[in-house]
Amino acid sequence: MKTTAGGVCAAKGFSASGIHCGIRKNKTKKDLALIYSEVQASAAAVYTTNLVKGAPLTVTKQHLENGKAQAVICNSGNANTCNANGIEIAEKMSALVSHKLGIPAEDVIVASTGVIGQPLDIAPIENGMEALIAGLGDCSDDAAEGIMTTDTVKKEIAISFEIGGKTCIIGGIAKGSGMIHPNMATMLVFLTTDAAISCEMLSKALSEDVRNTFNMVSVDGDTSTNDMVAIMANGMAGNEEIVCEGEDFERFMQALNTVTVYLCRMIAGDGEGATKLLECTVRGASSKEIAKTVAKSVICSSLVKAAMFGSDANWGRVLCAIGYSGADVDVNRIDVSFVSKAGEILVCKNGAGVEFSEELAKKILLEKEIGIAISLNTGTEEAVAWGCDLTYDYVKINGDYRT
Repeated sequence: MKTTAGGVCAAKGFSASGIHCGIRKNKTKKDLALIYSEVQASAAAVYTTNLVKGAPLTVTKQHLENGKAQAVICNSGNANTCNANGIEIAEKMSALVSHKLGIPAEDVIVASTGVIGQPLDIAPIENGMEALIAGLGDCSDDAAEGIMTTDTVKKEIAISFEIGGKTCIIGGIAKGSGMIHPNMATMLVFLTTDAAISCEMLSKALSEDVRNTFNMVSVDGDTSTNDMVAIMANGMAGNEEIVCEGEDFERFMQALNTVTVYLCRMIAGDGEGATKLLECTVRGASSKEIAKTVAKSVICSSLVKAAMFGSDANWGRVLCAIGYSGADVDVNRIDVSFVSKAGEILVCKNGAGVEFSEELAKKILLEKEIGIAISLNTGTEEAVAWGCDLTYDYVKINGDYRT
């Protein structure tokens, strides 16, 4: 398994495009993206748990009832959410792609991101469709830019792996910076692969993976309305189709997880106003659920996040977050360490403080990537959650988000 170039265009048969169509006032920012497969693909998606859902999610769910898709269209800058004609707009976006590419409208995945509750005009999207289609090519980078909102960096990756003697590729692009919380968020992730896998097994793979990856990311505790993770698998790598669990399915799951973990880290590290990526690893739990609950509680704590921003080894805040998590833990057996490329330091043993060098702790916490290592010492299960520090800039960004 190795990293390769090309993002969502790395797998055979996929092309992408990204343009500025006029949704955004800033003409230097792309606001419309398209991903296309030469052939119909198996497809699956997972969606936000927020009861308020964007119209594109409703339409996409309907389109994916047969487990098939051939294209993804997504606009940014203005979310198609809480609009009286939202379904109409989402269906029109599908129809435009259908007409231009000559594929069924039901084979189009639709997504949207940006300011919630603002009317979305279909005209810029319709007017830009010709250029969007014309731009299809090895342009994953343009598509990645086209789905960004407050993101400061583009998020994309591709890896190659072997299944049954055939080289397969899976690639992805993502957006996400604010309104990021476990159970998905203002996060869009589009994945492509040329591996041959049935829609049933693809759905199983994605659903299982998301529970331990994207649902373990939190920037600010807000679960959004438009988030979606969608994947298309067109089978053009030529491997024997994966139709059941086994070695090939496990290999596919490993590759998928490599891509999703990478994107999780990019999303968390690019949190609005963030200066540091936080990775909380919980080991020694009596159950997987307890490990996940503890990791998420710590990564979501505003006090822990603020302490990390200030490079303050305030381990009491970590213990506090574990204590109110609701997880069944023995607080008298908990160990906590802080880790970075500058070193590792134990700050709590058996639920109590230990002597440690404040100077070394500061040096460790000044790094851009910080690990919070927790051992519950009651079992063998573990989990990882990702987040970021809480900075002054987060308030600045969200204080005037619409303006």
